[in-house]
Amino acid sequence: MSQADPETLLLDVEGMKCGGCVRAVETILLEQKGVASASVNLVSRTVYLDMEDPNHHLDGVLKALALKGFPSRVRNTNPLEALQIAERDSFVDFFTEWRKLIVALLLLLLSVLGHLAEGGHLDLPYLGALPFHAFLATVALLGPGRSILRCGAVAAFSGTPTMDSLVGLGVSSAYIASLVALIWPGVGWPCFFNEPVMLLGFVLLGRFMEERARFRTGRALKQLAQLQPDTARLVLGNDLIREVRVGSLRKGERVQLLAGDRVPVDGVVVEGFSAVDVSSLTGETLPLEASPGTELSSGSLNLEATLVVEVKEVGAKTALARIIGLVEQAQARKAPIQGLADRIAGRFCYGVVILALSTFLFWWKLGVRIWPNVLNASGQGLIHGNHLHSPLGVSAQTPLGLALQLSIAVLVVACPCALGLATPTVITVASGQAARRGWLFRGGDVIELAASLRQVVFDKTGTLTLGSPLVSAVLRNKKPARMFQLASSIEQYSRHPLAHAVIQEAQNYKMPSLIPVSTTTFPGSGISGHIQGLEGIVRVGTPEWIKAEGVEWNEEIQNDVHLAARNGQSLVAVSSAKELLGLIAIDDKLRPDASMALDRLRKEGFDLTILSGDRKEAVLNLGKKLGFTTDQLGWKLLPETKLERLLLLKANGPIAMVGDGINDAPALAAADLGIAVGTGTQIAQETADLVLLGDRLEGLPDSLLLARRAMGKIRQNLFWAFGYNLIALPIAAGLLLPAYGILLSPPIAALLMALSSITVVVNALTLRVA
Repeated sequence: MSQADPETLLLDVEGMKCGGCVRAVETILLEQKGVASASVNLVSRTVYLDMEDPNHHLDGVLKALALKGFPSRVRNTNPLEALQIAERDSFVDFFTEWRKLIVALLLLLLSVLGHLAEGGHLDLPYLGALPFHAFLATVALLGPGRSILRCGAVAAFSGTPTMDSLVGLGVSSAYIASLVALIWPGVGWPCFFNEPVMLLGFVLLGRFMEERARFRTGRALKQLAQLQPDTARLVLGNDLIREVRVGSLRKGERVQLLAGDRVPVDGVVVEGFSAVDVSSLTGETLPLEASPGTELSSGSLNLEATLVVEVKEVGAKTALARIIGLVEQAQARKAPIQGLADRIAGRFCYGVVILALSTFLFWWKLGVRIWPNVLNASGQGLIHGNHLHSPLGVSAQTPLGLALQLSIAVLVVACPCALGLATPTVITVASGQAARRGWLFRGGDVIELAASLRQVVFDKTGTLTLGSPLVSAVLRNKKPARMFQLASSIEQYSRHPLAHAVIQEAQNYKMPSLIPVSTTTFPGSGISGHIQGLEGIVRVGTPEWIKAEGVEWNEEIQNDVHLAARNGQSLVAVSSAKELLGLIAIDDKLRPDASMALDRLRKEGFDLTILSGDRKEAVLNLGKKLGFTTDQLGWKLLPETKLERLLLLKANGPIAMVGDGINDAPALAAADLGIAVGTGTQIAQETADLVLLGDRLEGLPDSLLLARRAMGKIRQNLFWAFGYNLIALPIAAGLLLPAYGILLSPPIAALLMALSSITVVVNALTLRVA
């Protein structure tokens, strides 16, 4: 038996039909040795399993599930391959349900024709005979209904009754009662041979429509999986190109990407220049300019020209596979709000059986004596006239006949399916839609928590800013090209971030680099040196150091230095000999969409705070630009002091921390919701609960709004599921029969049961991001 990391172990489970199944599977798993926790998703029919011992063999766990009617297997470790297998299995299941439905509907059609013949509307006397209806019911039970009866019986005898148990008990009760009435007419109740036919027809119709709707819930994830092509153009020796399967590629090999090709692997561009669309993975609208050295992720789209890419990761280790794996885990991790529904659904079947038995005993022994007129109802609601063979199985001439049909209606109208589907359908849809936009929630619990947030704390560098210093202005200079040429020539071997900004800006002037003869670094101050063919020392460093070296200085220059400091900018002075060539203002630029994202969060009622380790001036300047007050800002904070401030804010309610996921790891972990921006999927597996791929903040308010809307849908579904059962069950038990003559016939009850599940799934599918 294969073993798996407990953090990524997923099981595919068959046989789950309702919330009772979910509770049963969880109970079975938690009883097994070595299982620490289990979370079941009814929609995807998967289990997220946490084992106490990563090396524990799962044979016993899988055997226990199979014995209880839930055959299972370990999910393929490659999420892309697993989705393909799941899609094939889903198609097989879909075709099987379709075949059962066609047979059931044909039998239902023949049953209707038989009733028409019985009423004299068709000249087909054989179709109206009771033996013909008995034959149809027998075929329905042994054909399309066989799997329901088998699964229901296995679940009931194992002590974990499910929806199949209730439906199976209902149709078999109707069938046996009809046989008794056919063989011994003296019992005085009508035959219900049409009940199994109609019940199974409506139940299978509902399940088919439910499967069809449920298939759509995973569409977003399937579309993500389809981003990886099946084949790639492998570059061989002598520039030969051969088309091979993506799965056969190895690290270090090179593949050719033509314009319009999807990137099949994670790799690095080694030849060519092109624009690459990464919106499918990160939500970024602007294409990535790819050149030698640019890293590309599988699933990206090459837009313009031919590229040659060296393979770095394939299969389960690619960014696309990791994203899909994270989303699958997120869908398996249920929201806390689902706990109540699952607990109720787990005991629901027992309660329904008790209610059905109580209904039977009441109407058989007491009901008709209290209200004798119920056997002579005039046809109100769903009551029909008395016949030997009831057209809809609702007429009864004796208390026992009435008790039978009411108890059957109770069994088939009950719907733990709606309870079980209420939350996971929404979580599946929300996780899939979020993943398509580059937002990775780690679970249903994260979505529920995100919906309850009212406070958001931001790191500054790399979160609200781009995280890399760039030249923002040039002061006291009339020849910037010459200044940058000298400065970059001296600093070309320096690894200081400010030096990198100077060199990057110098490239825009396209001036040739000069040859430095010698250079000397003064830590904390700057760098100086001689350049071949140029007299005098070239210095690049802090204004204070340049001034101290005897370079010409005046009051106007000093005013510029003070102004830049107040604006939170870093200044680099450049001099040649004793002449000041100019001042370079360097700043960590604000993300283009930061202001818009923060404004949207404020409109949604969030309290915002910035906690940064940067200097006071830089934080105050940024806060002023983004509309923060001084008491909403923190500066010069070490990781431990940032953590202390965050814990103080947590006293006011749930709080989210938005950071780069590396130096903010303690705060991300301590916050109720850790959010990483633009840091890839690895950090999501370690600290962050929500990852916003790409380099844009505009996804933050959208993702939090999606979480709120998802929780709204969940509450609607739970309200419908609970409300449906609270209303339908008393009516099925005969609550309205004495006063109004209204009786819920078993076939109509079965149709309503199916519609309740479909309503929940369709409501989840209406979830939209905006």
